[in-house]
Amino acid sequence: MALPPSSAKTRSATGDPKRSGLIQSVSIAARVLQALSAADGPMALTELARACRIGAPTAHRYLQSLNKEGLVQQDGASGRYSLGHAALSIGLSALRQIEPVEVAASLMKALAGRIAASCGVVIWTDVGPVIVRWYRSARFVISTVTLGDVLPLDNTASGQVFQAFLPAQRVEAARQRQPEAFRRPRGDGQSLEQVRSTCFAERVEHLFTSLIGKAAPIFDAQGELVCVVTTVSTVEAAQTENHADALRQAAAQICAQTGWRFSPP
Repeated sequence: MALPPSSAKTRSATGDPKRSGLIQSVSIAARVLQALSAADGPMALTELARACRIGAPTAHRYLQSLNKEGLVQQDGASGRYSLGHAALSIGLSALRQIEPVEVAASLMKALAGRIAASCGVVIWTDVGPVIVRWYRSARFVISTVTLGDVLPLDNTASGQVFQAFLPAQRVEAARQRQPEAFRRPRGDGQSLEQVRSTCFAERVEHLFTSLIGKAAPIFDAQGELVCVVTTVSTVEAAQTENHADALRQAAAQICAQTGWRFSPP
């Protein structure tokens, strides 16, 4: 029995095999490109097929099509596949359109809505760390800092992160421009090395010891430090809600969007 016109139209829009196949093709092609992007080096056909959860003949057909478009290239000697020049061009174009501070701001605003902490983004200036985004949680309103504040280098978590990842000369030049009241005993080499190895720092407030600040670095696609994300909360809330892990996970998500492969310890 023939389908009514309305039913046939619905089937054509949602269930037509050819139409579904086109959508599936895009999905599989994307999986192939993602697998090549995540690999440490060129991949063999069978290895790529396994990573994409498709058969080797299917993988070969996709690779041939992607190669024709410049999205994939094959080494003539080994037969292995890697991303092509067109894929590189697309990736570089995407990176140019990413603004790390705005990416960080969006995720830190969301984090402030989930935990009892003020969350912010800090950049480096000639006078040291400066808060350029600051979001307060509905469950935490106490804060010793606000938007536009310059942070001390030596007794804040953000200051410790910048010291760990920036050249010592730049840090010292900024320290000399900071108020005398900001200057405290500097972080020793061991503590800064720990910040570098864990990509994380925390400091109890020197004036309000019930508050604690935490910070994590954000890198661009070249591994350059572009900003720092930070939280301020009570010590009790930070322990109860595990703010350290929440901040590390947020930093990992931001770095993934800015192009840096970062995995929190």
